[in-house]
Amino acid sequence: MLHIKRALISVSNKEGIVELATELQRYGVEIISTGGTYNLLSQHNIPVKQVSEVTGFPEILDGRVKTLHPTIYAGLLAVRDNPLHRKQLDELHTQPIDLVVVNLYPFEKTISQENVPLPEAIEQIDIGGPTMLRAAAKNYLFTAVVVNPQRYGMLINELHERNGAVSEETRFALAQEVFQHTAHYDAVIARFLSERNQNHSETFSDTVTVSFKKAFDLRYGENPHQHSALYGNFEEYLKKLHGKELSFNNILDATAAVRLIAEFDEPTVAIMKHTNPCGLGCGNSLDEAYTKALATDSTSAFGGIIAANRPIEMKAAQKMDEIFAEIIIAPEFSKEALEFLMKKKNRRLLVQTKAAPVNETDLRSVLGGILLQNADDKIISEGQERVVTNRQPTDEERRALLFAWKVAKHVKSNAIVYAAHDRTLGIGAGQMSRVDSSRIAAEKAHNAGLSLAGSVVASDAYFPFADGLLEAVRAGATAVIEPGGSVRDEEVINAANENNIAMIFTGMRHFRH
Repeated sequence: MLHIKRALISVSNKEGIVELATELQRYGVEIISTGGTYNLLSQHNIPVKQVSEVTGFPEILDGRVKTLHPTIYAGLLAVRDNPLHRKQLDELHTQPIDLVVVNLYPFEKTISQENVPLPEAIEQIDIGGPTMLRAAAKNYLFTAVVVNPQRYGMLINELHERNGAVSEETRFALAQEVFQHTAHYDAVIARFLSERNQNHSETFSDTVTVSFKKAFDLRYGENPHQHSALYGNFEEYLKKLHGKELSFNNILDATAAVRLIAEFDEPTVAIMKHTNPCGLGCGNSLDEAYTKALATDSTSAFGGIIAANRPIEMKAAQKMDEIFAEIIIAPEFSKEALEFLMKKKNRRLLVQTKAAPVNETDLRSVLGGILLQNADDKIISEGQERVVTNRQPTDEERRALLFAWKVAKHVKSNAIVYAAHDRTLGIGAGQMSRVDSSRIAAEKAHNAGLSLAGSVVASDAYFPFADGLLEAVRAGATAVIEPGGSVRDEEVINAANENNIAMIFTGMRHFRH
C-alpha cells in the first residue's frame, strides 16, 4: 500500500483538478505544480509549491523547460527499498513523489482544426508531460500516476477507503493506461507529421504505428460468439438519430454505403447488403432514385442499408418504409420524414455529418501482421477511356458505361454490373469465376423483371477469355467497359466486333477483396 504524501500536478485539461487537489489537501498531501495549474490551485486557496521552488531552477524558454530536472526525476524513479537509491535521495536533499497527475498538451484537438499551421501544431507537442508520465508509470510500485481526468473520482474513492493510500493493483492499472495514452499521443504526432511531409513518396514508412481510442464496445462481432469494439472517430461521420445500437456488421455496411454514394453528384440512393450494392439509382428526386435502386433486387434489399446523398423528405420516406431496412442514412431528414421513420423502433436512422474522407489508408490484418495500401480512390471520367472496338459507344451508352464503372468499383470481385445510364439492372458479386458473376447478374435482372436488352456491362477486371463477354452479349448488353490487359485481349476484342459490341478499356482495375 502506498500512502500519498507528495503529489505533482500539471494538467492542460483543468476539468475536476480543483476537486482532486482539495481531497489531497484533506490528507495533508504536499502539492507541487506548474504554470496554469499552479495559478488555478492558488486561486482556490489550495496550498501549492511551484516546481521551480523544488528544483531551484526557473521555468525557461516560454515554459518549454520546467519539469525536466534531476530533482523531479529522482523523486519519480527512486526504488524506495533500494538502500543506494535512498542514500542518493538523502545526499541530494530530494524527496520521493508519490502521485503524478498529468495530462498532455492538446495536440490531437489542435490538429483536428482545418488547415492548422504546422508551427502551431508543433508547439502543441508535449515533452515534459510524457516524460513524467512514463517515469511514474515505470516506477508504479512506488508512484501512482493518473493521466485520465475520468479516473479522479476512482482515485478519490480509493483514498477515502484506504485512508489516503493507493493499492498496488490500482497503481498497475493506472500505469498501463499511461503507456496506452502516451503511445496513442506519439502515434497521432507521427501520423500527422507523415501526412505533412512535403517529400512524401508513394512508398510507406519503414515502421507503422496504428492507434485509435475506443469509441464503444459492441454487443458482438461479425457473429455472436465474437467480441468486438469500435475504435476511432466513426461517429464524427455518421451520427445515430434513432434505433438500436449499431452492430459490427451495421458499421461495415454503413461505411461501404457512404463510400459508394460519394461517387455520385446527382440525387442518388444506394441499397447495400453485406457491403455489396443490391442496387443504385439516380434521378431528379430521391424517391425516383430509390425506386430505381430497389427495382434492381428488391428481394436482397430486405434487411439491407439505404443510403442517400440528399435530405430525405416525406415522399421518399414513405417509399423506403415499405420494406424493412436495418439502416437509413442521409445528410438530413425533414422533421416530418424523421418522425414518420422513427415509428419503427428496430430501424436505425443515421445522419451523415461529414463527407467520407479521401486518401485514407486501407489496412487489413494478415497472419503475423498487416497489409497497407492507398485507398482505391481513382475513377476515370469522360474523355479518359479508350475505345478498342470498331463501333464507338453512343452518347447514351457512354454515360451508362461510366455509371456502371463507378458502381463496379464498390462490388466485391469478381464484379459484373449491368446498367442503364441512371440505374443498375443486375449485379453479380464475389464469384470465383467472372462468367458466373455475369450469369448471376443476368439472372437477378430476369428475376426482377428487368430487361437487359440495350444495357451496358462493367467488369472490375479484364475478361480473361471471350466467354465472359459473350455471356453479356447473350444477356442483351450492347457495350462493355473493362480494364483490358489480358494476354487474350485480341480474342475478346474480336468477339466484341463480331457481335457489334462497343467496348472501352480503362487501363485501371478495381479488385475488391
